[in-house]
This record gives sequence, structure tokens and C-alpha cells, in this order.
Amino acid sequence: MGTENNKLEYNRVDYTLLFLLFLLFIISLVAVYSASGQYFANDPYYFVKRQIIWYILGIGIMIAIMFFDYELLENLALPFYSVGLLLLVAVEFFGTVRNGSQRWINLGGFLLQPSEFMKIFLLLVLAGVIYKWTKEKHELENKPPLTVVIKIIAYSLPPFLLILKQPDLGTALVIGAIMVTMIFISGTSWKVLSVMIGGIISGLATLVYLHNHQFELFSKFIKPHQLERIYGWLSREEYASSYGFQLTEALKGIGAGQVSGRGLLEGVQSQSGRIPEVQTDFIFALIGEEFGFVGATLVISIYFIMIYRLIIIAISCDNPFGTYLVTGVVGLLAFQIFQNIGMTLGLMPITGLALPFMSYGGSALLTNMIAMGIVMNVKFRTKQFMFN
Repeated sequence: MGTENNKLEYNRVDYTLLFLLFLLFIISLVAVYSASGQYFANDPYYFVKRQIIWYILGIGIMIAIMFFDYELLENLALPFYSVGLLLLVAVEFFGTVRNGSQRWINLGGFLLQPSEFMKIFLLLVLAGVIYKWTKEKHELENKPPLTVVIKIIAYSLPPFLLILKQPDLGTALVIGAIMVTMIFISGTSWKVLSVMIGGIISGLATLVYLHNHQFELFSKFIKPHQLERIYGWLSREEYASSYGFQLTEALKGIGAGQVSGRGLLEGVQSQSGRIPEVQTDFIFALIGEEFGFVGATLVISIYFIMIYRLIIIAISCDNPFGTYLVTGVVGLLAFQIFQNIGMTLGLMPITGLALPFMSYGGSALLTNMIAMGIVMNVKFRTKQFMFN
């Protein structure tokens, strides 16, 4: 009997996700090592050593979360959310400024970015909001009332506005993506969704009108550096030497990689420093240049399989709260992957989002490992039935 229980627990661990994470870990170390050359010629392992430390810490946190009963997170969600808001407010008054943005709190040499962890806290709260409604309503075919959608928006707006003020448009958009994902999974009516979509389109149209006719008012909503990124995205060739420089150099590198790439440490654009922040925001450009179409396709395929696996776990979960949690993680990771790769290829404006599990960085990597720990937890505690 004991052997059967051990075998059952063994099967409840999602080794597919662990293997995919291992592949991303190896690719990340290789890419980060290649990116170190242009910054630290005397220590080519500068970024790699730190990335390994973050990964080890992240794996430890992921394992710890995996064996924690995720159903308890429903009661802890609001306290976590409150702490996250307090940290975001603290950034406003005591935050460290880097590259024109005030996003970090200096903790004795370690720069903590509260906005990264706020993604998880918001996800927990919104999953709890939807789950509470499902527990109160036994007739699940009924659409959730408008109050559920209003609660989701009400919880999402404060962190969205605080993060946008830092300014950090990329992370703010991730908060928005989590909000939209949770509204969709709540099962709300298409009438409500249509109103929301119409509101978003109207908002964008209003910004375009203000840009063309009331620029002074427009500048109160969109910061100069954000507008410069939009100019560099829409008119890259015209601003190739200024606003569109980073995107232009990234595209040159990816194009030069062709099918099989220039080879490790052989990327002209990546190694010369022409692509700023290549170890973080633009690490996909390095992969495209040094490993070509083959390497880029491999990375995208790993992400595709990972998202597919997450969706399967969400569908298979026997607890609605677990389903909402995993779905939120899907929205969190899918948007970041699409946005990062899209901005590198010129399909999306540059927002400064890291590529999950690949880019160098502590707070972002730990946040994503926490998200994966939640997913592994849900998978581990999902009961398997002979007949579904």
C-alpha cells in the first residue's frame, strides 16, 4: 500500500514542466554568459554567477510553495495584496532611481522591485474574488454579476496606477493582462466584455485625438520617454539613430543570425554593445543573432509547450480556485513572452519587460518561479479519478 501511495505522489509531480524549466535554465545561462562579455571583459561569468544564485533561490522557493496547501492562499491573498500596495507606496517615497525610473527599494545592496511581486499578490486576490462567487452560487451556468467584474477592476486599478507612475509601463500592462485574463475566466457575459473592449478602443482613440489636437493635455497621460518609444516603433527607420536605435540594432542582429546563427560569442551587434540591455530586455535578440532561426524557434517552442501544459493543468484541476490560479499564471507568462519577443521583432512597442526564465535579473525570475510553484502545487494536489 505504501509503494502505491509513493507511486501516486510521484505521478502527481509535473516532470514535463520541470524539464522545460531546466531547458530554459540552461539556455538562459548560455545567453547570459554571452551577454557578459561586452560589460565585464575581466569576468565573463559575472552575470552567470548571479543568475545561478537567483535560480537556486527560485527553485528553493518553488519547492517550498509546491508543498504548501494552496487552498490556504485564499485567506492569505488580501494580506499579501495589502503588503504589496504598501511596498509600492514606499517606492514612491523611498525608492531608488535608475535610468529615470523609481521602481526599486534598496535592501543593503539588493534592489527589491515590489511591482514584480505585486503580480502574484494581485493574481491571488482576483482568483479569490471569483472563487468566492462560485462557492456562493451553486448554479454555475449563471453568469457572474457585474459586481464581480467591478471588484476585479477595483483591485487591479491601485497597483496599475502606482506602477504606471514609477513609471513602468511594461509591468503596468502585465497587471492589466492579469486583470483581463481573470475577467475572461470569471465567465462574465459577452455584453460586459463588449463594453470593456469598446472602452479600451475608445480610450486609445481619445489618446490619438489628444496627440494630434491637444498635445499639452496628451502629455499629462503619456510621458515623453514613452512617446519616444512609440515613435521609434512606428517610424523605426526615421528615428534609427535616436528613438528607434535599440530596435534597429536588435533587428539587424536577428537578421544577421539567419538560419543557424553566427555562433556563441560571435554576435556583432550583441557583443559590441550596440543593443543596450541585451542581457535583460533584449536577450532574445542575442539568441536570434548567435543561434539563428533554429535557436529562436527552439525557445519559442519551449514556451509554447509550457503554456499548453499550464492550460492542461488548469483544465484538469478538481478545485475551481486552483483553476483560477493557474489561468492567472497563464495570462501572466503568456503576455510577458508575447510582449518581449514581439518588441524585439518590432511587432510591439518597447516596454522594458524581461523574457520569463531567460533574462538576467532577480526580482522578475523569483516572481516567475513563485508562479510556477503555485502551478506545481495545484498539479500536485489535483485528485486523479478513474472516471471524469
